[in-house]
Amino acid sequence: MAVHYWTALFLVLPCLFSISDASAGDADPNYRACVSECEISGCVGQECFPQCNSSSNAGPWYIQEPLYLQWKKWGCQGDCRYQCMVNRERERETLGQFPVKYHGKWPFKRVLGIQEPASVAFSVLNLAMHFHGWLSFFITLYYKLPLKQDRTAFYEYVGLWHIYGLLSMNSWFWSAVFHSRDVDLTERLDYSSAIAVLGFSLILAILRTFDVRVEAARVMVSAPILAFVTTHILYINFYKLDYGWNMIVCVAMGVSQLLLWARWAAVSRHPSNWKLWVVVIAGGLAMLLEIYDFPPYEGYFDAHSIWHAATIPLTILWWSFIRDDAEFRTASLLKKTKTKAK
Repeated sequence: MAVHYWTALFLVLPCLFSISDASAGDADPNYRACVSECEISGCVGQECFPQCNSSSNAGPWYIQEPLYLQWKKWGCQGDCRYQCMVNRERERETLGQFPVKYHGKWPFKRVLGIQEPASVAFSVLNLAMHFHGWLSFFITLYYKLPLKQDRTAFYEYVGLWHIYGLLSMNSWFWSAVFHSRDVDLTERLDYSSAIAVLGFSLILAILRTFDVRVEAARVMVSAPILAFVTTHILYINFYKLDYGWNMIVCVAMGVSQLLLWARWAAVSRHPSNWKLWVVVIAGGLAMLLEIYDFPPYEGYFDAHSIWHAATIPLTILWWSFIRDDAEFRTASLLKKTKTKAK
């Protein structure tokens, strides 16, 4: 199945390229002096931030700003860092120097308070494509393909794919939130949702590639992986967000399912195998965008955001393969049923 082969590649990368809080930009003495002065005075040049001089008690609710205006503000430290970064990058550009990262991120231009607008937009589009794919899968199963007498689908993996679709949409939702505002909570939610869908993908890869249909066998395969993934999510959220350990977990689960799907693609005679190879090759090429990291063009489009854009058409092909697999398995089962009836 091409879909999961590429999914593993896609989900491992956020774990591999985790954000570090130490970068060349925030080590710059001029930048650090600017931030320190701003946090005291509340101003960077002519740009001032009232929240730097306000007390924690903002007063009654009726005199506070609406939420849609509060969202655009990042607090004193966040706004000071951003404005100092903008000014420092202007100076560097004047001197003919290349952009550098600040606190692990390239100098992006905010839009309506959104930290990485291009990545957010492409994450939302990916979420929409997953929703469209999942909905079309549902329609194919229950409105286009024959059903059993109890109105259930013949396809043995329907429940697993429904869970997978929901986990994928959840992952892209938190990806959009994380790229909108990178704080500790959104980072943990983004990592946790990615780990969850990656772990479930591994379960689905094992069950589908080995054609495991007995319920007891499915439980025996799923239980240890679910227990490990749950423990890992609890570990990174409530004990320590260890980027190195998280990378090892991601790579181990990703490589495992890559090998499973590669083996399955080599030995199976699925009529839509060509979609597998298209997604695998295109996904591999898209990975180069993460390896070849470059500053955001015009302050918006960096390698990571373009990578998000590249996954949109792959998602469409991905769900197309899942629908084909449902049709293929349903046709095979109906053929066997008719043969037995004779």
